Amino acid sequence: MEHRHFILHKPYGYLSQFIYELKRKKKLLGELHDFPAGTMAIGRLDEDSEGLLFLTTDGMRSEIIRSKKVEKEYYVQVDGIITQEAIDELQKGVEIGFNGTKYTTKPCKAKLILEIPAFGARGKKIRDERHGPTSWASITVNEGKFRQVRKMTAAVGFPTLRLVRVRIGNVQLEDLQAGEVKEVMNFE
Repeated sequence: MEHRHFILHKPYGYLSQFIYELKRKKKLLGELHDFPAGTMAIGRLDEDSEGLLFLTTDGMRSEIIRSKKVEKEYYVQVDGIITQEAIDELQKGVEIGFNGTKYTTKPCKAKLILEIPAFGARGKKIRDERHGPTSWASITVNEGKFRQVRKMTAAVGFPTLRLVRVRIGNVQLEDLQAGEVKEVMNFE
C-alpha cells in the first residue's frame, strides 16, 4: 500500500483527532479535508492551539516524528512583555506539574520575537489592549508533555494567550493558512 502524508495548519478550536466519542460536539480534523481512510495525526495540538500538524496513513512514521530527536518550534503570545530573564529561565528548564508530580523541562531554545507574526486573526478573540500589553516568544522543544509550553511560560510568570506550532523538524508552517491542507511526498 502506498502511504499518503499531509501537512495541515490546524485552526484554533479543532481537536487533533478524527473521532470524538463523548457527548459534547467538537470540531474534528475530518471536517477540514477529505482524508483517506486510516489517516492519523502525528502528535497533537490541543483544542486551544494552532499551527503545523502532520497527518499520515503510515503508523511507523508517527513514531519517528514524535521521538525526542525531532525539534518542535512554537510561537507563543504571552500576557505581558516577556523579559530576557524569563527567556533565560525557559532555556535552562523550568519546573512544571505533570501527572500530579513536579517535572523539570529539558533545556530548550527560547528567544524573543520582536515583530508580531502575521498569522491572521484567531477564531476566537484573545482579548483587547485594555487588559495590558502582550508579547511573542519562540520556544523550541524536543519533548512534548501535556500542555508543556503553556505550563513553561506560566512558570516564568507570562501565561500563554496564543500558541502556534511553526516548525516540526525541517518542515515549516510558512504561509499555510488556518484550515489549509497540503499533501506532501514526505516530511523531511
